[in-house]
Amino acid sequence: MSRTSEMPPAGGEPLTERGGGSCRPLTGVAAKPEGCEATGKSLSRLAEVLSSELVRSVLDSAPDAMVIIDAAGAIVFANRQVTALFGYEPQEILGQSIECLVPERFRARHVVHRRGYAAAVRVRPMGSGLDLFARRKDGTEFPVEISLSPAADGAGTFVVAAIRDSTERHRIQRELHAAREAAERANQAKSRFLATASHDLRQPLQALSLLNGTLRRMVRDPDIAEALAQEEQAINAMARLLNALLDISKLESGAIRPEVTDFKVATLFEELRAEFASLAANKGLQLQVEASTDQIRSDPALVGQVVRNLLSNAIKYTRAGWVRLRCLRELSSVRLEVLDTGVGIPPQELDRIFDDFYQIGVSNNTSREGYGLGLSIVSRIVNLLGAKLHVQSEVGRGSTFSLELPASPATTETAPQTTAPEKPSAAGVGKRVHVLLAEDDPRVRNATRMLLKLEGYDVSVAGTLAEACEHAEKSPDIGLLITDYHLAAGETGLQVIAAVRERLGATLPAVLITGDTSSAIRDLECDVNLRTASKPVNPDELLALLSQLLSGDKSGGRGQP
Repeated sequence: MSRTSEMPPAGGEPLTERGGGSCRPLTGVAAKPEGCEATGKSLSRLAEVLSSELVRSVLDSAPDAMVIIDAAGAIVFANRQVTALFGYEPQEILGQSIECLVPERFRARHVVHRRGYAAAVRVRPMGSGLDLFARRKDGTEFPVEISLSPAADGAGTFVVAAIRDSTERHRIQRELHAAREAAERANQAKSRFLATASHDLRQPLQALSLLNGTLRRMVRDPDIAEALAQEEQAINAMARLLNALLDISKLESGAIRPEVTDFKVATLFEELRAEFASLAANKGLQLQVEASTDQIRSDPALVGQVVRNLLSNAIKYTRAGWVRLRCLRELSSVRLEVLDTGVGIPPQELDRIFDDFYQIGVSNNTSREGYGLGLSIVSRIVNLLGAKLHVQSEVGRGSTFSLELPASPATTETAPQTTAPEKPSAAGVGKRVHVLLAEDDPRVRNATRMLLKLEGYDVSVAGTLAEACEHAEKSPDIGLLITDYHLAAGETGLQVIAAVRERLGATLPAVLITGDTSSAIRDLECDVNLRTASKPVNPDELLALLSQLLSGDKSGGRGQP
């Protein structure tokens, strides 16, 4: 009850001298003794109104403490709730200035605000946006909420103030604020954990994958080769599960945010055709990709991840026939559809297919292909994009998954159908090429060095930015740079690339290997001499990537982490 705390203003001067018996109550109303500023006419009129048992009963039964103040700021009525809230009996404060209920430090300021309100009375909450405080009889202070209502008749103007203790609301607000801050700290800690886990969990897996690739190239014994092939399958399965779990964690923590832009459906479809054609062919299926001239306004990477998961599932659950990818335009939206002639989904299972680790027709103790996380990730990404996903399925006849996205307002020309270029073979490209490898993890560094040396590359290794620069100064014949993104002491692979290129030339081919899928990686400027690869990198894919760079093929731009 002032401006940081103020009681209901009523206009006029505070009656600080009208205490004790100078203003005696009459029928619950302050009578007007000689010398009091309130007019006898106004008080008589108020006394008449309040003399009604019905009116007094209504005011006394109100849930809030209520006081009525006259034009001079004197309390002329107080209901029973005033006793519970302030500790005063109503008769004790009748005739007193309203400032008696205001903390002493705010009283002078309150008088000014009260006078201002008297000049333009209206119904309003008091001190909107401010913390208001009141003072009890025992001198303690407490937060309040106050509503002011003018009541005027021919005799004068009164102000009715409803006063409510807001201690509990303030306590709840403080707890909510503390909980919000705790949640934000926890979310930040989770994001930091995910960034660390994304790197640290992939490091040993990366080393295993590279060592497996090296050994497979060295052995000639068929039994050992078979064992290594099975080991490769296990490593790949571990990598898929790790990627899926990290993707889910990042989506739940808010670490992944959509980056909306306009992109061509045809470009996405050609990437998917190149990626899934051989997988479908190996199962004897036809992969049908229909031409499209539409554009979508959304996040191309996240949309691509959704459709990839849908295509992968369609091929997985289709034993014969075809899998089709098409685009349908509907007014302001675009529908990307994945259709198949697969096993179909029973109606009673449609609501469960997006659950974590759920697979159709696979019990918990049965050997399974995959982990049932693909559609769970799809569901999370669709919600993140604000898109819609529809499913239609019939057992034994196949399924249709439809992803509804906003269409781009841009006009598109007919997209030419292109065939993805074949990746050049790694064989022979690495002979006598000097590679600088920057990697701070000794296990990954040694495994990568062994693989590259086996393929005929000359390899220099560095664990820090300074060591990489030192090699660049001493060895001007370095023809290729491979660097991890996260290095020790906060150094990054981007710093290594910039520093080494400054010494050896801006067109030096470089490969950035990372387990980070944040926007910092996705937003790398297009560089025809740079490729990015996501950990754990398959040895064959890494060698093919190097061959592509060294052969002068610039069609790939940067890779997708």
